[in-house]
Amino acid sequence: MKYTRDELIAAVSKQMPKERWKHTQGVMETAVWLAEKYGADPEKADLAAILHDVSKYWPVKEMEAIIRENDHLNQELLEYDKPLWHSEVGYFVAKRDYGVEDTEVLDAIRYHTSGRVGMTLLDKVVCLADYMEPGRDFPGVNNIRELANHSLEEALLAGFESTIGFLLSKRQIIYPMTILARNDLVRQIGRLNE
Repeated sequence: MKYTRDELIAAVSKQMPKERWKHTQGVMETAVWLAEKYGADPEKADLAAILHDVSKYWPVKEMEAIIRENDHLNQELLEYDKPLWHSEVGYFVAKRDYGVEDTEVLDAIRYHTSGRVGMTLLDKVVCLADYMEPGRDFPGVNNIRELANHSLEEALLAGFESTIGFLLSKRQIIYPMTILARNDLVRQIGRLNE
């Protein structure tokens, strides 16, 4: 990687408003806690958390151009809500601009908004940390935090179901990968409970 942790924090924090950087700090703290609790690598969790929203406040046209110009990025995302784009662009930028080469870290950045089938432990940790960091305040977040004390999968499932329920209540389109990720977690939980 091209940057020390402190240099990375300095570079990334300039990419967003102060309030969003507070969120990122909360995700960093929560991701490390979840990683330590559930056996993921805390350093990788910290790195992915630092970078997870790196491009969130970039101009939409710039994010769109990056996705369109790079065939290995998920072109299908362009058909869905723009707030999903920053995770794909963040994955690309972490690699291109910050020299992150660890596939596990890059994937945790890439899938932190949508989830995916077969989420890795690090994917789950970063995605859940983003849902439940201390600054988050939405109906059901305290339930997600309580579940996280006992089960990573149950807490993440509650997070996905909260998002899906919210989108349904607003009659918004739901990105299919999130539905598939939710269904995969239900299967995993079923196997754990057998």
